[in-house]
Amino acid sequence: MALHKPPSGIRARFGGKDAVNEMLKRLLGSAIVGALLLGGIYEGGLIWSAVASIIAIGSLWELYSMMYSKFKISRAWGLAGGLLMLISVSLGLSYAVTLSVLAVVAFLVLFTEVVRRQSSGQSFALYNMGGTLSGMVYIILPWSFMISIRSETWGFIFLLTIFCCTWSCDVGAFLGGRLMGRTPFAFRVSPNKSWEGFWFGLMSSIACGALLPLVLEFPPMPLFLIGILCGVAGQIGDLGESVLKREAGVKDSGNVIPGHGGFLDRFDSILINAALSFFIFEVIS
Repeated sequence: MALHKPPSGIRARFGGKDAVNEMLKRLLGSAIVGALLLGGIYEGGLIWSAVASIIAIGSLWELYSMMYSKFKISRAWGLAGGLLMLISVSLGLSYAVTLSVLAVVAFLVLFTEVVRRQSSGQSFALYNMGGTLSGMVYIILPWSFMISIRSETWGFIFLLTIFCCTWSCDVGAFLGGRLMGRTPFAFRVSPNKSWEGFWFGLMSSIACGALLPLVLEFPPMPLFLIGILCGVAGQIGDLGESVLKREAGVKDSGNVIPGHGGFLDRFDSILINAALSFFIFEVIS
């Protein structure tokens, strides 16, 4: 009897027909989301603020839903506070106003737990405050930074570079891992990730950061630095969301984007990339 030979070629590396169909679905989802985002970034102003706010609030809802599977949190206070933060940034108010919302939400959460304990004899103040505020810091602040970045004279180019480098890293890591992945990378967090995929992702992001200055006719060093940053930090941000999903016992944070899951699944890397880019260039400037 002839020995069975494993299939070879690209189709085999990508897991057969079902996996190819899944990849096509991912490409379609990426194209739709990419078109909406790039259109919002290009237009700027209230249109970009609206696009960013919808994604931010959607992501926060998904995170709160994962948290709620473990303990009670005041989702309404967090979502309302997050929306107020995004509106304040969109209106050009100072970050003192934006950050003061966090303090107000903290006290509202505590008051909620006072009422809960008085009426039922139990409370979840430690978990509720930590969960509600951490979601606002983790998701709302980075998206508010992206609204602020777009309002700057250099904002369109910087924001476009952050997204393009992050997407390049995602594609490079995915293809590199599928085609050449051998060495596990953080296998207890995300078993499918490999060091080969990590390096492919990093190189793809750097290449994007080096190419965009030529296309956009912009000084190369800032965009090249963004390429390096997104290639490293973005992949760490992706692992961070994987930890959250593992603890919540879910595969995806949601199902709004075909082939990608939820908003948080698609934009987990962007959160840390935007926050660090905003911090670095605000300090430099």
